[in-house]
Amino acid sequence: MRTPLPALLCLLVLSWRIEAAPPEAPTRLFSGSDLFGLQVATDPQIRPDGEAVAYVRVSFDIMTDRAKSAIWLVDMRSGSQRPLASGAGAHSSPRWSPDGKRLAYVSTVDGGRPQLYVYWLDSGATARLAELTHPPTSLAWSPDGSAIAFTMFAPDQRTRLGAPPPKPENAQWAPPLEIVTDITYRADGRGMLEPGYTHVYVVPAEGGAPRQLTFGAFNESGPVSWTPDGRFLIVAGNRNDDWRREPLDSELYRVSVADGALEALTQRIGPDHHPAVSPDGRWIAWLGFDDRLLGYQNTALYVMDIDGGEARRLTAELDRSVDALQWAADGRSLYIQYDDRAVTRVARVFLDGRIEQVVAGLSGASLDRPYTGGQFSVARNGAVAFTSGTPHRPSDLSVAHRGRVRQLTQLNESLFADKILGDVRPLVVKSSFDAQPIDAWIVTPPFFDPERKYPLILEIHGGPFAAYGPLFSTDYQLYAAAGYVVLYANPRGSSSYGEAFGNLIHHNYPGEDYDDLMSAVDAAIATGYVDAENLFVTGGSGGGVLTAWIVGKTDRFRAAATQKPVINWTSTVLTTDVYTFMPKYWFAKLPWEDPEAYWRRSPLSLVGSVTTPTLVVVGDQDLRTPVADSEQYYQALQLRGVDTALVKVPGASHGGLTARPSQSAAKASAILAWFERYRTRGPDEDHLTAVD
Repeated sequence: MRTPLPALLCLLVLSWRIEAAPPEAPTRLFSGSDLFGLQVATDPQIRPDGEAVAYVRVSFDIMTDRAKSAIWLVDMRSGSQRPLASGAGAHSSPRWSPDGKRLAYVSTVDGGRPQLYVYWLDSGATARLAELTHPPTSLAWSPDGSAIAFTMFAPDQRTRLGAPPPKPENAQWAPPLEIVTDITYRADGRGMLEPGYTHVYVVPAEGGAPRQLTFGAFNESGPVSWTPDGRFLIVAGNRNDDWRREPLDSELYRVSVADGALEALTQRIGPDHHPAVSPDGRWIAWLGFDDRLLGYQNTALYVMDIDGGEARRLTAELDRSVDALQWAADGRSLYIQYDDRAVTRVARVFLDGRIEQVVAGLSGASLDRPYTGGQFSVARNGAVAFTSGTPHRPSDLSVAHRGRVRQLTQLNESLFADKILGDVRPLVVKSSFDAQPIDAWIVTPPFFDPERKYPLILEIHGGPFAAYGPLFSTDYQLYAAAGYVVLYANPRGSSSYGEAFGNLIHHNYPGEDYDDLMSAVDAAIATGYVDAENLFVTGGSGGGVLTAWIVGKTDRFRAAATQKPVINWTSTVLTTDVYTFMPKYWFAKLPWEDPEAYWRRSPLSLVGSVTTPTLVVVGDQDLRTPVADSEQYYQALQLRGVDTALVKVPGASHGGLTARPSQSAAKASAILAWFERYRTRGPDEDHLTAVD
């Protein structure tokens, strides 16, 4: 039987061992090499007058296999753009001066640690403002443009226990003892933490020595907001007596610029953060919630008077979590960002609580999977600069003004000009458990033929309180290019559907989210173009948990790949870097108080039922779902005699599993190769032999 051309093209991308002449043209299918050519727009900062936008352009260096960042400037009238800070080093965090004539930013242009710079637009001159010992974050210009406030880490002394004997000169001794006494002593992506605290600083905008304003064994966090008179800064921090064990109990503080005197403005149980002073100085807006110890809790927008009184919630009627805010120039409303049913939006909230939609379709910087997200900023004239994306393109820069949306960049057009990508289409799903509607999408392969049957990959998001959207994903495009239909969904517990939907898995995860995902698979099969005999499943973090849970519940999948999973909840909560948070909000009790509950929700409890060949993937520097959990599962599967393999990504943390393009491509290739081992083929495919 003759193999149809579309089917053959989809198979060739998997490197089938067949005799063929050298290619006469580049492949039109998306490949792992294309990851190096991707570019992403992030951190859009519109000039106060709305006439220009500075943004961070992220690209990838094929020689160093790492991301690099530059700051570009786009003229709103002509649409032309030019680099403002590029070349050697990393450049980030552009922030306009109030008059729009200068741009502060952070750069490693000198090849060392990140430093604070200012660029003068009229002359093109650049100057470093100070010699900083650690990276500055949360840059904020004073209202008169004379100073810049920021947060920065301040080192502290390490704890000592005794002392080693005197060391002879030139002796080659072992490293000194590593002594840990702090509750939070390591973090995913950072490793062992240097002792110290993050505090607030201010530096003259013309350069000089930075002045530290806050002190003590506490941390402050940005953003930093000035009062219009320049006398005070409003910041968030947790200065409660038991702050190390209460990660979600921050307050807002007013800090005197003159002498650093602090005054608490909030005092409730729960997080208060992201303060912003209104342009007229009358109000402080901020984000937070009253902590009820739920797994999912909406972050709301609040406003109070400048002295901390008359606080009220402005988004009481919005059953969604607010992610960012900015005051309108007239001080009568605020712009907020939030996710609504897997779409990221910007809306205007008035002081009486009315909400007016401004723009939808924001896109974040995630590349490997289609997580919701994005960033925005607002000019005095109401123009909104934001990051926008589509199922076929990563984030670009767009501007919305007076009902019109303009896309200012097309960063990936040359890369995708002759590529055939998988198409993304919605799928209607109702859960078999309770008929709950579940948002889901299908990615179809290039050259898709609805009359054919395709193997299917169910890919599950992490979090678990997060959401996928109809956005670009390198993993999905690589899977689709290999001839697979990709299915993804937002099962119960996903964000952007309200607090009740999120808490359907409160103290019950994994739970009926399994039924939601199986219902999505059934709906995909019902389309008629999915081969029910060739189903595969994968997912990372929370998706890795559900992948391992699924193969313990059913044998309908031919193979699985669980990525950076939790396998044993007891071992995870006692080794994760967020161990002060996870058991408190995801379980009713500590592991030794209710071991049965931890075991009942652990995929390890189901390993005796697993027959599905299962690949285990984890970064060898993962501190969020530590490597030991993946090793437990791999060894348990080996003891059971289940086909398995363990893939460790060298140097990769939990959040950085796909940060380097070569590792992102290699990970996707390894998963595809694993699935190909167990995929069955029709008679017209028997003459092709897969390469392991």
